[in-house]
Amino acid sequence: MTQAEKAYRFRELHAGPPILVLPNAWEVAGAKLFQQAGFPAIATTSAGIANALGYPDGERISRDEMLDVVARIARAVDLPVTADVEAGYGDPVATAKAVAAAGAVGMNLEDWHAEKGDTLVDIDQQCALIRQIRGLGLPIVVNARTDVFLAGIGDPETRLQRTIERLAAFHDAGADSLFAPGVRDAATIGALARALPGPLNVLATPGMPSIAELEKLGVARVSVGSGIARAVLAVTRRIANDLRAGSCDSMFAEQIPYAELNRFFE
Repeated sequence: MTQAEKAYRFRELHAGPPILVLPNAWEVAGAKLFQQAGFPAIATTSAGIANALGYPDGERISRDEMLDVVARIARAVDLPVTADVEAGYGDPVATAKAVAAAGAVGMNLEDWHAEKGDTLVDIDQQCALIRQIRGLGLPIVVNARTDVFLAGIGDPETRLQRTIERLAAFHDAGADSLFAPGVRDAATIGALARALPGPLNVLATPGMPSIAELEKLGVARVSVGSGIARAVLAVTRRIANDLRAGSCDSMFAEQIPYAELNRFFE
């Protein structure tokens, strides 16, 4: 597929059914495993990539370093790849161009001030950015995100309506998908799905409804963020502790054979 065809296909996947389940990759080997597992598209994780390169999450890594990994992933798989580029690294419009140049066909755009902590960007300013990105004519699916729930911003009683207001405005400005990380209970998720004018993306977290239940609630897209990366590191820590204690058993318990893994890169 051409990049334009991948972008068209990725946008189509949001219409369902079935619900679009996106695994988030942080390096090429994992992305190729996700492709082998049969996923129709792949996302990246900003935290996973940043941590793998020695940075904390939160735009502490440079845009070039982040997108170098995105480009490697996009070249390695035949699927649409959408990039987590946080709040845009100070220039979301330039970042959108760089995302397309890296071969990705989607981008997350957060609405927080990187330099001000848990403070949301003015809604009109964020809408203007989305319109500018749309005006570039790039083959990019924009996943507009609001952190009202994730960051616990404002009175809990106002968060649902505030999230709806912000995401609906982002959709009107041209966003293709609407991301509300931090929502967990079925009632809130269902209310969001019913109220929003575009596809709802949620972040898989402990205690949430199952993927099948999320689909019934009207969710169009579910992603896992840095969840898989952190699970892999938890296994690494367990193996390290066992090895330090004198046992190799956990390291040998479940491995991909060397030859099989090597064939991924031939």
